[in-house]
Amino acid sequence: MKILHLSAECYPAAKVGGLADVVGSLPKYLNQLDHQCEVVIPKYETQWLEDQDYTKIHEGSLMMAGEEVGFSILKVKDAKLGFPLYVVSIPGRFDRPGIYIDPWSGHGYWDELERFVSFQIAVMEWMKNSHEQPDVIHCHDHHTSLVPFMLSECNRYRNMSGIPSVITVHNAEYHGEVDIDNFKLLPAFNIDNIGLLDWDGQLNSLAAGLKCAWRITTVSKSYMRELAEESNGLEILFQQERSKSQGILNGIDTEVWDPAADELIEYNFSFRNRKKGKKENKHSLCERFDLNLELPMISFIGRLVREKGADLLPDLFNRILKADIEVNFILLGTGDPQLHEIFAQMEGKHMGYFDATLEYNEQLAHQIYAGSDFILMPSRVEPCGLNQMFAMRYGTVPIVRAVGGLKDTVVDISEEDGYGITFNDFTLEAAEEAIVRAVDLFSNEKQYSEVLAKIMKLDFSWKSSAQEYEKMYKALISK
Repeated sequence: MKILHLSAECYPAAKVGGLADVVGSLPKYLNQLDHQCEVVIPKYETQWLEDQDYTKIHEGSLMMAGEEVGFSILKVKDAKLGFPLYVVSIPGRFDRPGIYIDPWSGHGYWDELERFVSFQIAVMEWMKNSHEQPDVIHCHDHHTSLVPFMLSECNRYRNMSGIPSVITVHNAEYHGEVDIDNFKLLPAFNIDNIGLLDWDGQLNSLAAGLKCAWRITTVSKSYMRELAEESNGLEILFQQERSKSQGILNGIDTEVWDPAADELIEYNFSFRNRKKGKKENKHSLCERFDLNLELPMISFIGRLVREKGADLLPDLFNRILKADIEVNFILLGTGDPQLHEIFAQMEGKHMGYFDATLEYNEQLAHQIYAGSDFILMPSRVEPCGLNQMFAMRYGTVPIVRAVGGLKDTVVDISEEDGYGITFNDFTLEAAEEAIVRAVDLFSNEKQYSEVLAKIMKLDFSWKSSAQEYEKMYKALISK
């Protein structure tokens, strides 16, 4: 099968969050099952994309609101990603360093709608003029979810209406909502069907994708159930489309995330020398941040935003440290400017026990996974979560709120064969109790050693999930 993945992100070309990791690994594992998976993203000015060589595959133009817009499709040469990567170059739209956020202002780009609508139309134009069309078009999140609508409704693409479309919802917090009059940016369609774009009086890209795609997937089974109860206004729609929906748990690329071969960590280790490996990498972190090697190290890696529970962290850390519970906290991430300011102040207040690195740093993230004792994920919403899988691959015990994919991947140590620490309520009290339990676990050398052995034996690779996607694609094509 030939499957075309459309996304705003793809690791290592352009990454903000877990979407990039999924799109940068699932196609590789599907190709190992003898399929032909390709990925298309916009051509941003990220460092990785700037460093590549390209072959021009297609050059054309599109009409958007009466304006002719030129574009080209470029194929990345010799990237060794495990799949072909194509980028859509649209001068004036994506030739900027930021993906969603302008790094100079810290705000989203003013023309986000035009950027991603032009990207989607350019892909449609390329496919329309291609000699070989895909068997399935797989769209990821709202930035590409107008494609299923255009496939089924736009007059210009009638010859492609029989191509099955899939939309995977990685994060339903964001819908791509704009004024309904923006439908004029799209190629002509029967105006009687404008209701497919409309949700609550606005043009809602994600809603359009949910209505028009042949299949809806989410990145964990629990998240699929939760969306029917809480999805920022789309609850009824997820309930209505339940019959064509399924949750497929994300995996991780175990070739990229391999402590035995990871070039980004100080000391490589495997299951056999896990204790020594953890100690050496923890020593490296403690030297870097001037922390006590003997204390349990609890880390947070991720976006400093509400859905990740980042606003809970300042009070939580202060509360633990004021209670004289001996523990080290490390934080790595970017997001809410107000949280940046708070964490920067906390560094001076809790010197020797707390450090915040307020940036995106892939190498440091790997080192933190390798050297920490625990990873903290107090999420309000967590569609799947990859950090807990990365962490366990590197022998780091997860402390998570039991929500979404975290609920599906972490079993509490109080249960039979448990290997993590979970809590249910999004409260300071519940999170504090979880951290106290983690500190107690760390002090019990025998139990902690058993948990370390369990988590490093778990298999979170894409193998089984890729087979589920393969089965779904085949069923769609057979229709």
